[in-house]
Amino acid sequence: MTSTTATQAADIVAALLFIFSLAGLSQHRTSRAGVVYGIGGMALALVATVIVAGRDISGGSVALIVVMMVIGGAAGLWRARQVEMTQMPELIAVLHSFVGLAAVLVGWNSYYEVESHGAAQTRIAHDLLRIHHAEVFIGIFIGAVTFTGSIIAFLKLSARIKSRPLMLPGKNALNLGALAAFVALTVWFTVSPNLALMIAVTVLALALGWHLVASIGGGDMPVVVSMLNSYSGWAAAAAGFLLNNNLLIVTGALVGSSGAYLSYIMCKAMNRSFISVIAGGFGIEAPSGGDTEQGEHREASADEVAELLGEARSVIITPGYGMAVAQAQHPVAELTRTLRERGVEVRFGVHPVAGRLPGHMNVLLAEAKVPYDIVLEMDEINDDFGDTSVVLVIGANDTVNPAATEDPTSPIAGMPVLRVWEAENVIVFKRSMASGYAGVQNPLFFRDNSRMLFGDAKQSVEAILRSLTAPGTPSAVGQGARPSQQPTPA
Repeated sequence: MTSTTATQAADIVAALLFIFSLAGLSQHRTSRAGVVYGIGGMALALVATVIVAGRDISGGSVALIVVMMVIGGAAGLWRARQVEMTQMPELIAVLHSFVGLAAVLVGWNSYYEVESHGAAQTRIAHDLLRIHHAEVFIGIFIGAVTFTGSIIAFLKLSARIKSRPLMLPGKNALNLGALAAFVALTVWFTVSPNLALMIAVTVLALALGWHLVASIGGGDMPVVVSMLNSYSGWAAAAAGFLLNNNLLIVTGALVGSSGAYLSYIMCKAMNRSFISVIAGGFGIEAPSGGDTEQGEHREASADEVAELLGEARSVIITPGYGMAVAQAQHPVAELTRTLRERGVEVRFGVHPVAGRLPGHMNVLLAEAKVPYDIVLEMDEINDDFGDTSVVLVIGANDTVNPAATEDPTSPIAGMPVLRVWEAENVIVFKRSMASGYAGVQNPLFFRDNSRMLFGDAKQSVEAILRSLTAPGTPSAVGQGARPSQQPTPA
């Protein structure tokens, strides 16, 4: 087998492994296998890259590529071990920015390669040269938009800048004008390529990427993460065309299409327009006074909540970003096991955008070995809140806000939410009465059937557990509980 056929075979196998990886990641039970497939595919792709390098360039350059792979792999392993689950959204945003920057650098290199050596020496047919110029220009544009957009997403998600949307006058006109300018510059560049146009499109795309994401409010950042994931995929595919790398084209197309589909699903979950997401045209700033309390709230103690749970028939837990910050998933899982052993029906209601990353809460609950079959999506559980004894809202805010359905002037109006207020009792775990990430106050806090349990979510759940299991307490007896049922194994 020659190096060429070996590389082609490796590309095909790696592409299949990436497809298997996406299929595995679509379900909780197969997600671990999906990760393994993805790792295997990427390892094979790196080996194929070294084979190609050994065939086409000098040995010293191959050694340099291997050194860079080792450095990059070591940096990735270090960050993966250090990063907290609460920091995963901003980490992913940073990784997207790397893909975008790589696409920009590949585009600039392809331009200079043709300028320095000519089309013949770079194995580009003369009649395809204009197509190559268009590929360079489009690749740089997509990559630069992804780069600055991802940087802004990282800064917002990590609270290094304010999450509120940037509201420039005529922002949609600015975005459309930038796209029109890009089309005009692309036509000009394909006819007469020059350095000035390269600089112009790079600056234009960097500015557009910044403005697109800066114009989006914090409450909509989960959609932005999936959107940037799609952008990074198309940027990788563009780089694959420039490098004549079929595997990179396939991989980029897989990431780009799956990210776009995920963005569409997220938009449906938030009642947003998919087109407006792509254009960066949504994310309404909360009105002034969004943090102002709208009534009297009532507080509850951990002992009172424990007594309420001990007498409950059914309990639904709705987790949010606050649970992730407090790292409360393990005490929550223990509370779930304790209640189920006493015959209380316990389920989880997870909003599609709970946390700041699609699937964030599902990963945390799986990590704590919460049974998959009691973790339900919003559409599966929303009709059951009316028959629920107690709802525990642990760190969620915007995803359980009744203003989304009752206040047409609210910035989150129309967004589907978990209707927790329909339950008999609602206990909200929060550190304070501050508004959520979208900057919108929540009327749920002031409802007659709602009580606030202030403090760190992990410590609060642990205090409830101690009260539930204390000998001789009413909650320990489990008055009113249904006959015992064994929990489903994780």
